[in-house]
Amino acid sequence: MTARPPLSRALKALCVGIIALLAVAVIAASGIFSGATRGTTLFIAYAQNSQPVIDALHLLGRRIEEKTGGEVKVRFFPDSQLGGERELVELLQVGAVDITKVSAGLMESFSPIYGVFSMPFLFEDTGHFYRVMDNPDIMQPIYASTRQNGFVGMGYYDSGSRNFYVKDDPIRSVEDLEGRKIRVMQSEAAIEMMRLLGAVPVAMGQAEVYTAMQQGILDGAENNEFALTIARHAEIAKHYTYTMHTRIPDVVVISNMTLNKLNDEQTAAVYEAMAESIAFQKQAWNEAVAETRELAIDEFGVNFIDVKLAPFREAVEPMYEALKQYPEQYSLYREIRSTADETE
Repeated sequence: MTARPPLSRALKALCVGIIALLAVAVIAASGIFSGATRGTTLFIAYAQNSQPVIDALHLLGRRIEEKTGGEVKVRFFPDSQLGGERELVELLQVGAVDITKVSAGLMESFSPIYGVFSMPFLFEDTGHFYRVMDNPDIMQPIYASTRQNGFVGMGYYDSGSRNFYVKDDPIRSVEDLEGRKIRVMQSEAAIEMMRLLGAVPVAMGQAEVYTAMQQGILDGAENNEFALTIARHAEIAKHYTYTMHTRIPDVVVISNMTLNKLNDEQTAAVYEAMAESIAFQKQAWNEAVAETRELAIDEFGVNFIDVKLAPFREAVEPMYEALKQYPEQYSLYREIRSTADETE
C-alpha cells in the first residue's frame, strides 16, 4: 500500500512525458525547428474556443511581435491540435508550449484558490466582475499561486455568465428548478449548487448535452448564450433564464521557462500585449453575446427571462458557510464581495 503513491506520481510523470513527446513531434512536423532550438519563437496553443477568445489570442501574438520589433516571433497551435486545456497546461509545465488559455475552473486543480471563482453569485454583475479582474491587488497573488507548478497567470478573458435554459416550463423562480434534471460541469461546486437549488445535477460532457435533452435524459442545462446557437441547443431548449449564478473567467497562463528566457524588455512587451488583448476581448465578447442573443430570438424563437436573484442566493447560502473551513479561499471570497458596491 505504501508503494502506491510513488507509482502514481511516476505514472503521471510518464504520461506527461509522452504527451510532451507527441507535442514536440507535431511541432517538429510543422517545420518550425531549424536545428536544436527554436530561439525566441513563442508557441501559443489553445483548445476549442469562442471566436472572441480566438481573436484575442491572435491579437496577443501580433502585439508581442510588434512590441518586440520582431525579436520575438509567435506561432499558433489552435483548436486542440496539441490537446485539451489540461494537456496544454501539462505541456506548459515541461516547456513544450509557452502560452495557453484555460478556464479558471481547471486552474483549481493546480491551485485551490481558483476554486473561489466557482462559488455561486460571486459577482454582482459584469461591472463588478471587471473591477475584480482588473484589480492587480486581488489578481496578482492568484496568478502567482501556480508558480511552483511551473507557470503563472498573465491575465484573463471574459467567458460570460452561466444561466439556465430548459425545454419545457421556463425557470422563473427557485421552485421551478425542483426535480429538473440539469446538466452541469464535472465540478463539485456546480453539483452542490444545483442540489441546493432543488434540481437534479447531471454531470456530463458538453458534447453530449444536445442528444441528452433530445432523449429526455436532461430537462435543460446551464451555460452562456453561445451554447444556444453554436451548439444549437436552442433547437430544443426555448427558455433561457438569466440567473447569472456563476461567472468563471478564462485565464491566460505563461510558462516559467518562457519568462526565464525573455529579457526584461521582452517580458514587459508580452504583458503590455496581454493588456491590449484583454481590452479587445471585452468589447468583442460583449458584441458577440449581443449578436448571439439576437440570433437566438430571431432564428430559434428563444424566450429570454429575467428573474429576482435574491431567492436563488439564499438557497445556496450553505456553500458560503462551508467555505469558512478554508480560510484563504474564504478571505478572497470576502474581499471580492466587498467590492460589489464600488462605483466604476
